[in-house]
Amino acid sequence: MSATLLEQARAAHEEIERLERLVVKELQKEAKTHKERLHQNHRVKNMVDSIVDTTERLANIYEDNDNSRRDEIAALGGQTTSGQNNVFSAFYDRLKEIRDYHRRHPNARVVDAGDELEEMLKEEPWIEFSGEESYGRYLDLHDLYNHYLNSKFGHLIEYSAYLEEFNQTEKIPRNQKLTRQYREYLANLLEYFVYFFQRTQPLQDVEKIFSKVEGEFEERWNAGTLEGWEDKGTGNDQSSAVEGPLIDLDDYDSVEELSELGGERLKEALAALGLKTGGKVEERAARLFLTKFTPLEELDRKHFAKGTQQSQKKLEEEASNQVHAFKEVALMEAQVQRLCELLCEAIEETKAHVEKKQALRYEEMEAEREEEEVQAESESDDEEQQIYNPLKLPMGWDGKPIPYWLYKLHGLGQEFKCEICGNYSYWGRRAFERHFKEWRHQHNMRCLGIPNTKNFHEITSIKDAKALWERIQERQGVNKWRPDLEEEYEDKEGNVYNKKTYTDLQRQGLI
Repeated sequence: MSATLLEQARAAHEEIERLERLVVKELQKEAKTHKERLHQNHRVKNMVDSIVDTTERLANIYEDNDNSRRDEIAALGGQTTSGQNNVFSAFYDRLKEIRDYHRRHPNARVVDAGDELEEMLKEEPWIEFSGEESYGRYLDLHDLYNHYLNSKFGHLIEYSAYLEEFNQTEKIPRNQKLTRQYREYLANLLEYFVYFFQRTQPLQDVEKIFSKVEGEFEERWNAGTLEGWEDKGTGNDQSSAVEGPLIDLDDYDSVEELSELGGERLKEALAALGLKTGGKVEERAARLFLTKFTPLEELDRKHFAKGTQQSQKKLEEEASNQVHAFKEVALMEAQVQRLCELLCEAIEETKAHVEKKQALRYEEMEAEREEEEVQAESESDDEEQQIYNPLKLPMGWDGKPIPYWLYKLHGLGQEFKCEICGNYSYWGRRAFERHFKEWRHQHNMRCLGIPNTKNFHEITSIKDAKALWERIQERQGVNKWRPDLEEEYEDKEGNVYNKKTYTDLQRQGLI
């Protein structure tokens, strides 16, 4: 008997709620070590992925593209395809299906999905790390370092120096950033950082981070404020010779003014445009002056040099492709820079780790590695091993049961209950005597309206405490201050009377 759509929707809602409670329960646990925090984050990530998958399945049910959910709801109400309502027949048909199913499957039992979900809190996710990464503590950039050394844009440096310079892409010349070698290196660098970031911080959304980076990149690129790319890739390095020869023809009104620039300058400008460079200075100036009012694609073909006749449209297309390629490179550099900012702690720890390794001998490195392995094994054994405590002794400061002789010496097996504290149990004479000065006992005594003095020490019954307080009040009644006899009043003549005498004389009109 397959589950109906309504039952599937109910089970999906229940699964989502259980997973949400498990996420809260997992995040409430305090992870002490780096490994525990990493496993906790990955467990939460797996549960969040399960919630997303279940929610998508639930959304498909509610969309009801094939109207099966609507038909099922109508069938529950007894409505048939002909429009007639027969609730009882629909109910008994469904009851018959359920009985037939259980008759055919007498050993069928209900599987509690909660037990399976609880197991997710105990699993240890398998995360792939290299030995150099030390379970996500350090970066492993050795392959990228070798790629950098064997490339034309790199230079011979130590690995520790490379960790300082690998994100300083502005030092690489512009003419080398369009090479296939640099683009492969940058793509591999970005891929490694994304993979490392997903393994060490699985709860972060890389796509959301990159979408924000792309938005900021587009604004800065269009405004020309991106560091190192202010010209949007249209400029040139010192190695290029295109920027110098170009001449702004708007500054010249005649061929004679252009002729004053000289033959070499005019020759370079004509060559940059693909025009013929021969002839006298006046002929070169006249040929160049034609381009001030006539686009290159409309010029007569006789003015172009053989083999270099390119239309202005083709030149603009090549320039546009070059700018687009530079933009892709600049975007990858911006993404790498953003990931470096998020992983700055891991980068700094990697630098310190590499510098420390360089100062150690091989024997010291092996000894340190063995010590780390033994420490990791002991930590895992301590976590997995359950403390043997058959007598249920109290725990000491080291997290282990205290010795039995100390347990007997302090009388921790003796229980004292205090009714004033809400029948709270105190184990041992020392804890019982100390509790009379603690906040719980003091607060409850104030609630009873009784001062917490030494007279009530060892009193744990509410009835005895009230009776003792009444006797104390009666005993103090002899010496109690009486305002009618002891409060003094003075008349206009300076005579002093007590309150009772003063009021009597005042009523008689004698004062």
